Amino acid sequence: MVGDFFSAVGDVLSSETTYSSGWRLAVALAFVAVGEWIAERAGTINISVEGSMLAGAFAAAMGYDASGSVAVGLLIGAAAGLLVGAVQAHFSHNLTANQFVVGLTLNILVLGLASFLNSSLKPETATAHVFEVPGLVEIPLLGPALFGQPWPLYLLYPLVPLAWWLVYRTRWGLEVRAVGENPQAADVSSIDVNARRRQAIYFAGVTSGLGGGYLLLGQVGWFEDAIVGGQGFIAIAAVIFGGWTLRGAMLGCLLFGSANSFRLSLPAVGHPLNSELLSSLPFVLTICVMALFAHRTREPQSLARPFIRGLR
Repeated sequence: MVGDFFSAVGDVLSSETTYSSGWRLAVALAFVAVGEWIAERAGTINISVEGSMLAGAFAAAMGYDASGSVAVGLLIGAAAGLLVGAVQAHFSHNLTANQFVVGLTLNILVLGLASFLNSSLKPETATAHVFEVPGLVEIPLLGPALFGQPWPLYLLYPLVPLAWWLVYRTRWGLEVRAVGENPQAADVSSIDVNARRRQAIYFAGVTSGLGGGYLLLGQVGWFEDAIVGGQGFIAIAAVIFGGWTLRGAMLGCLLFGSANSFRLSLPAVGHPLNSELLSSLPFVLTICVMALFAHRTREPQSLARPFIRGLR
């Protein structure tokens, strides 16, 4: 039995499909994690990325149904994610409401609204065509995974360095990091703390909406209420796992995507493991990561703390 299990694991790890599937599953998380990383560097744990992702997926479905264009669907998905993020930003950093309560409320609201509209409108969708990068797709194992995917996936490749450049090479990024570490000092330096935090949440809303649109139009191909299935929360865990660094967050997404791919691939090679047990694997991994890494890395000093001028 044990020998059969390890033989099945070897078959999974030697398959190009495993790597291609793992990267494809990681990309949806990575879109969300890029924006969440910026939001957390600014001092906000943006729980509503789950709702932004779901809103992006449904809006992308409606956009594609109306236009027949994947690009239009993705743009509308990004706009829907931005709308959810704007609500989160207004309540958290204009009205100083509890950001966790606001985020969870938005997630529930978006789920109910998307479920109602989907049952009423039933948008028709499809998946984007696969674009293979000539030459690079021929690289063994990794070539098809990185360069033989649906074209919306390639939007992530410029997005990651763009986010890094914004945070580490621009004045705006310097101010974002400042308000996440010491908002009182930033305020004394004439930085609008709550404005920078709102802007970071807007960015997270856009990337989360893109992640939802990619999930629908680049992976699944149809909308259902459970299409996101907690991936927004897993992206938050990836940021924590990565120690609030962009590189670490991307590695965390790859880890979770690979775990998801592994649990999908193992039954395909004939190993009879309980399906419910396999389905829980990514979430068990998330809990383990949170337990192991949440207190071993230095978070931004003012993470999840609202800023009110004159109060410490």
